[in-house]
Amino acid sequence: MAGKPLKIMLMLVCFALLGGCSDPLDDAIANLTQTNESKLKTLERQLVGKQIRNATLIGEYAPILEKSRPELTPLINQLVLDSTPQGAMFQGLQKRVADSVVASNFVSKDEQAQELTNIGEALNPVLFNDALSDVVNVLADMSGGTLARVNALSQQQSQQANNSEDFGVGSQLVGNPNYGTWNNNNGMSFWEWYGMYALISNLSSPISYDRWGRYRGYSYYNDYGRYRYSSPKQRKKHSDVWNKTNKKFSTGSRYSTPYSKSRVGSSRLSRQSSQAKTAAGKGFSSNNRFKQTRSKSSYANNSSFRNSRSSTSRGSSRGK
Repeated sequence: MAGKPLKIMLMLVCFALLGGCSDPLDDAIANLTQTNESKLKTLERQLVGKQIRNATLIGEYAPILEKSRPELTPLINQLVLDSTPQGAMFQGLQKRVADSVVASNFVSKDEQAQELTNIGEALNPVLFNDALSDVVNVLADMSGGTLARVNALSQQQSQQANNSEDFGVGSQLVGNPNYGTWNNNNGMSFWEWYGMYALISNLSSPISYDRWGRYRGYSYYNDYGRYRYSSPKQRKKHSDVWNKTNKKFSTGSRYSTPYSKSRVGSSRLSRQSSQAKTAAGKGFSSNNRFKQTRSKSSYANNSSFRNSRSSTSRGSSRGK
């Protein structure tokens, strides 16, 4: 019997040692995974309950635009889906939430933790509302200026401020992998819309990557939301397009990435989006995990805007 307390003590020591040797990043990944699943359900309920302002605005713009542009009804109906859980952006987040739990999708735990954190921030209703401003502004531009843009300067002001070109209706969604992709055609990359979004091509000329990269205008996705509303694989694909294009300019002037300089054009975005932009893409260092002192929830709490109380912007401007 004397040996039994000693055996129990040894077992407790072993459990303590095993607990002390566990990787806190594993705990953080589990925490973020559970949090994101909860956030996804909350955002879905808010979209269904019409609690996201820009989603509601999309629904209000649609019937007005259909009366003046009935020939665009199929495209309008497609854009209206973005105000629902069936929309491209929400569906993209839903897929990323599912993919983010599969460790083999990532080259390291750090990359997985970064993706989980980006998804969690993208599921923030305030940021999601800001991201929907691109869709609202596509509808506004389709109206020829009758409907107001939101969270953005007018088209004319934006072009003047950025020395940008008019790439036609729908240019706010170009570069966003939820709506299309860059495809190579005879050595040149052109934007190709997915599914019913292809109807946008009837309202604009073909958009080449090299021209767009030099003279693109402002959009929320490209200037604020790229890290949060696209996956690492999607950003890698975009980077590959840039590398191929850059080689064409290897002699003479270099071809800068389309994101080397932010475009002017946001108007009254939430403070959360502005703060999130400064933290985007910084990643996590596997050599400095928690500096060995952070709690297991550090990654879950690593949102630069977690304590912000700013509300969704209500600013708008006319489209032309």
